[in-house]
Amino acid sequence: MMKKGLVVCRTGMGSSMMLCIKLNSVIEKNHFPLELEHDVLSGVGMHRPDVVIIMNDLAEEFEGKDVYVIGIKDIMDTKYMEQELRKFFEKCGEKLIK
Repeated sequence: MMKKGLVVCRTGMGSSMMLCIKLNSVIEKNHFPLELEHDVLSGVGMHRPDVVIIMNDLAEEFEGKDVYVIGIKDIMDTKYMEQELRKFFEKCGEKLIK
């Protein structure tokens, strides 16, 4: 089943756009059933994502919220992104091709 992901940063422009591009390459390569959008941190309430992907320094903004959060430390570390997305899909009970 296709999942919805939201990539956010404080302003919704620079880092979320770059992170979205990197994540889309990981999603394509691994055939993950995930559609991404990107937005500003304050706009999260307008979306109903299954997963929020955010730079690690902002991840604490989502503590206690009812959404799966992936905090990214290094925007160039696609291996980490793949690993964290696989954890998300495992939690959702999705069967992925390895």
